Amino acid sequence: MTRKTRRTRRNHSSAFKAKVAIAALKGDKTLTEIAEHFEVHPNQVTDWKRQLLERAEQAFDGGASTSAESGPDIKTLHAKIGQLTLENDFLESALTKAGLLSAKK
Repeated sequence: MTRKTRRTRRNHSSAFKAKVAIAALKGDKTLTEIAEHFEVHPNQVTDWKRQLLERAEQAFDGGASTSAESGPDIKTLHAKIGQLTLENDFLESALTKAGLLSAKK
């Protein structure tokens, strides 16, 4: 009596899943061919393809949900721009008075 050995569970990266799903979306190979090529079950290919289609909208939403939380504070950036503008104007006038910068821009 031969006993089948169970395959250990594999965890695939999101990049790998995306690659498989995109290959399935292209439609130039069957799901079975894609599954054999990437060594996954055909049902997994179908699931990842469905997930990609369901979440494709998030790729084009401008990252509103993630960038708003982790992005820089706009008020702080505007304050920094103002500070740098004042410093540049001050240095420009000081260099012009010292004769090291022509008055023309």
